[in-house]
Amino acid sequence: MNTLWRQTRSFPPAARLLMANQFAINLAFYMLMPYLAAHLSGGLGLAAWVVGLVLGVRNFSQQGMFLIGGTIADRFGYKAPIMAGCLLRTVGFGLLGWVDNLPALIVASAATGFAGALFNPAVRAYLAAEAGERRVDAFATFNVYYQAGMLLGPLVGLALLAADFRLVCTVAAAIFAVLTVLQGRALPARRGATADSGSDNVLTQWRSVVANRPFLLFATAMIGSYVLTFQVYLALPLAATDVLGPRGTWATSGLFVVSAAVAVLGQLRLTGWAQLRWSPAQALVRGLAAMGLAFLPLALTPPDTAAVLTALVVAVALLSAAGAVVYPLEMDTVVTLSGNRLVATHYGLYNTVSGVGITLGNLATGALWDFAEQHDALWLTWWALTVTGLACAASVAGLARSGRLVAREEPRLAPI
Repeated sequence: MNTLWRQTRSFPPAARLLMANQFAINLAFYMLMPYLAAHLSGGLGLAAWVVGLVLGVRNFSQQGMFLIGGTIADRFGYKAPIMAGCLLRTVGFGLLGWVDNLPALIVASAATGFAGALFNPAVRAYLAAEAGERRVDAFATFNVYYQAGMLLGPLVGLALLAADFRLVCTVAAAIFAVLTVLQGRALPARRGATADSGSDNVLTQWRSVVANRPFLLFATAMIGSYVLTFQVYLALPLAATDVLGPRGTWATSGLFVVSAAVAVLGQLRLTGWAQLRWSPAQALVRGLAAMGLAFLPLALTPPDTAAVLTALVVAVALLSAAGAVVYPLEMDTVVTLSGNRLVATHYGLYNTVSGVGITLGNLATGALWDFAEQHDALWLTWWALTVTGLACAASVAGLARSGRLVAREEPRLAPI
């Protein structure tokens, strides 16, 4: 904890505020979202397809709108979309607890999703601007706060849920309301470098980003890492349920705790350890390879309950540790490939590409799981995920060898 505090204090005040902001964002989000489906189906008695529709609208309005959010941040500065996103979450989370008709629920769900599309690219671009040459350290510290919010959010939500789901929503909305006011008062206005000092229209900005071939190649190569990370929500819970039946839900909760705890406790040490031993490209490639190899214990484990549960814990811990190595370098590479120009738009497109990749990857993983289960060959799924990680690492290694991950000259960022 002392190390985290010293590291946090070494950054400018605006960067520290963004880190605390992200902790609160994740705390509020994860105290509500894990329990939303149960509220919609059990509390409101909605059909399963309606629950899926409400949740799907939230996901689409975030993943599909990241590019819009990033573009807004680059054109109007980072502060405005961060505040607007927090304000939208205030409204959206408040509505989710107090409305019971489908149109209002869809509006609330869309608002919470678009809120994420507004502030996520802006926060990362702002943090990169504030950190300067210390971007990797800044993103490593940022991820500790990010994961800590994910770790504590469900626990706080569960405690409040004992009273009422509306209380969960009200407290979550209140957190975002406080964040809106806090950032309005304490967060300095800042914008990044834009094309021709912001004189180009939106389509010209988008063409500029899409024409950045090294960036697009990197975004495509990194899709596999997001597919692997998402298996904490898909293949790993399926494996827990496969060996434990209904009790697999408790094991899944334990896996979430392990994943977040490893990131919170190990992020700074792992980042420092990797920086001392490897170049950024080497650390990125080896981290990606380790993410794939995290699934190897499951591929080699016999179908014994204790052995599978042990392998699940090992897999989650390795996946989280490897992800902790990859994340700050990945975020830094996006800025590098953008040339520090239209950074938020680059982050927006990057998130959209990753979101599409996660959707397709989940479809493929789910289909492979069904096939493997029918043929008593679940090892096929784990080997496929291992190969995915190794292929991702090989792709990024190829980009590094070809010089496509080399830093460009970066113009100075100035306050508004």
